[in-house]
Amino acid sequence: MLSFPIASVREVIARGLTDAQANGGFRNPHYGLQPGKDETPGIWLVGDHGIYLMSNGKLPEGARPMVLYADECNPRSNDDWFTVKRSTYGGDDGIDFLDAEQIEAMMAASPDATHLCIAFTPDTMQIFMVERP
Repeated sequence: MLSFPIASVREVIARGLTDAQANGGFRNPHYGLQPGKDETPGIWLVGDHGIYLMSNGKLPEGARPMVLYADECNPRSNDDWFTVKRSTYGGDDGIDFLDAEQIEAMMAASPDATHLCIAFTPDTMQIFMVERP
C-alpha cells in the first residue's frame, strides 16, 4: 500500500489547475497516442524512480511539475524504494490518471482522513482515505 498526505495531494491538484490556467490546459498522459483522453483536471500516479503523484497542468518550456512521492517509495528517504515499487506498482514504469473531481470528492467525504492510500492487487488499483495519528 502507498500513502500520500492529503494536504500535499491538495497542493498537487491546485498546482495542476494553476499551471493549466496559465499555460493552456492539461497535459496528455498517453504520450500523444490518445489525443484528448484524460486532458482534464487530475493527477498522475507515476511509477518510475520511485512512485509519486504529479500535477498535470501544461507547463512552460523547461518547467517541472509538482511531484509528491509516496511515503513508502521515496528514493530520497527510503533505501528500499525499488523493492516497494516492484511489490506495489510493478517493475515497469507507467502512468495512471486519477480524476481530480473524484479524488476531491473522496477527500471531502472523509473529513478526518489524513492520507490518500493506493493499494494494488493483480487486477485492480484501490484508492481510499485513512486517518493516521
